[in-house]
Order: sequence, then structure tokens, then C-alpha cells
Amino acid sequence: MQSQLSIRNISKIFKTGDGVKNISLEIAKGEMVTLLGPSGCGKTTVLRSIGGFLEPDSGDILIRGNSILQLPPEKRPTAMVFQSYNLWPHMTVYENLAFGLKIRKYTKADMEREVKAALEMVQLGSAASKHPTQLSGGQQQRVALARALLLKPDVLLLDEPFSALDAKLRMEMREELRDIQMATDMTMVFVTHDQEEALSISDRIVVMHGGQIEQLSTPQDIYDTPQSLFVANFIGRINVLKGVSDGQHITVGGLRLPNPKLELPIGHCIVAVRPEDMYLSEQEEGLTGHIRQVMVLGHYAEVSVNYEEEVLKVFVPRQQAATLHPGQPISLMFSKMNVFPEISVSEADK
Repeated sequence: MQSQLSIRNISKIFKTGDGVKNISLEIAKGEMVTLLGPSGCGKTTVLRSIGGFLEPDSGDILIRGNSILQLPPEKRPTAMVFQSYNLWPHMTVYENLAFGLKIRKYTKADMEREVKAALEMVQLGSAASKHPTQLSGGQQQRVALARALLLKPDVLLLDEPFSALDAKLRMEMREELRDIQMATDMTMVFVTHDQEEALSISDRIVVMHGGQIEQLSTPQDIYDTPQSLFVANFIGRINVLKGVSDGQHITVGGLRLPNPKLELPIGHCIVAVRPEDMYLSEQEEGLTGHIRQVMVLGHYAEVSVNYEEEVLKVFVPRQQAATLHPGQPISLMFSKMNVFPEISVSEADK
């Protein structure tokens, strides 16, 4: 099956040295792909190159098999939703949405029908006569999304569109966006630095680091089997421990466990364990430490444990947390781990 969007070896290096180098990516029709990473990793550079707001130094970008590099932004089969709403305050919501359709020579009847359908899709059917200043931030972002959807782009580009909204509204908006994407079968490329946002809405996630793709896979695969210590640290919570590999087994403290990554070189290594994969044990052969703090977070509790020079995080059921207290000696075991070559955590974050 031909890709809806093909990014082929694009590079864009700025005078500061930041940018991206040899990025390639194939995105299918109807797929929601998120570019995720810290500030300066290159995710927005890729997005703006697709939209035509940046010109790559080399490489090519194709939509439905045709190169779009020579086309200006307004001629590309793309639409962009920005973090800022970019609505004209002197125009009504209807006029803001109809403006692009007027340029495309839509008849008045077609224009009214299309704008009404777009507003219904973003649950703002009654807001057509209002001005942007009469709307909340979430409603304005819905209008900006409706305006982009009206253009019926082959690829919709979203540049951290919900980052200015509060947490509850942000969650509602991304649920609505996912519903719209599934209903329209539209191809979307979404940029965010919010890992929870990426995990919740994406078909696939592109984790970027230092201008390159660190890992490309499904949210589940990236969370469960990160391919590098950077990805493990960046996606979700993680405990990092020092271990030693003899090839077949990994030794961590008093624990000797099967090696899940047999290609790992023999010697010192890094063991990464999610808090939910750790559990408190009555057995003495676990990692022994003392409870530092217990924080109840709704239906579960986060237990901080002092272990050697580290503070390990463990998620336990709320009921179990009631029996725990600071200073209590405890042993830790874990049911799953990821193992990486020895590298400092600070180096992995670079």
C-alpha cells in the first residue's frame, strides 16, 4: 500500500547546529502519528518542513506519491493547527471559517453547508454568530481545528495545539480529536512534548532525540520495550539500577535474573524497571531498603524506597499502602525489566 505521506532523508541544519539529519518516515492513510521529544529535538522542524514553512537542506517529501517541496504552503494538500489559535477577532466564527472557502470560490449554499458540518463536528454548532473573544480557549481551539478540517487536507498537521489549555480541557480535546480522526479517516501528524498525550492518541509514536529518530513504534511497544535508555527515561516513570551481565543472567544487588537481552555485552549494564513492575516482598533476597515516603494518588499509591544511593518508586494498591510507613524496612522484587549497555543517565538525557 502506498504511503499517504513519505519523508525521505530530509535534513535541515540551522546556524546554531540544531535541526534534523536524514529523517525518513512513511505514514499510511488514516494514521495518527505523533512526533514526540524534548525541546530542540527536531520534531517541529519536521512538521514545518511538511507544511512548507521551512525548506529542507536536502531530501524529499511526498504526499500520495507526489513531491510537494516546490509548492508554497497554501498550495500544499496540508493544513496546520498551531498552538496559538490565529483567529481574526473582528470576524464571527462563521466568517473565520468561511474565509478560506470564499478564496476557493465556494457558492454561498455550499459554504453554509460545509461550515455548519465542521462546527457540528467540533461540537460548536451554536457558535457561528459569536466572535472569538466571546469563546473560551478550548472553544477557540475547536474553531481553529474546524477551519483546518474544512480544507479537507490529505495530511493535517498539529503543532502542540492543546499545550495552552488546562489539564482537564486538554484531555477532552485530545479525545475529541481522536474521535474526529477516526470518523474522517484523516491522516494526521501531531507534535507534542507531552508523553501522556502521545501515548493516548497515537497509532504510532516517533520519539526524537538530538535531531534523529530514537524509536518508531506503537505506544504499547515504546512503553514496554524502549530501545534505548533515553526512550525509557523519557516515556513514563522509570527506576534505573546498576547491574552486571554474565550473558545469560543479570545480577542486581542480591537478585540474579534471566537476561532479557542476550545480545548485551558481558559486564556492567543498566537495568530499567517501571514502578508498576516492582512490588514489595517479604523475602530477604530482594533489594533491601527503607520506605522513605508513601503518597496516595487515587486508586493507587506511590511508595518511595531508599535503596543504596537511589530512591526507587513503586506503585502499590491503595489498600496495601495503609499498612506502610516511613522508615519501615522492605524488600523489593520486580516482574519485568529492560536492560541497556552501561551509560550514565545524564548522558542518556543529552
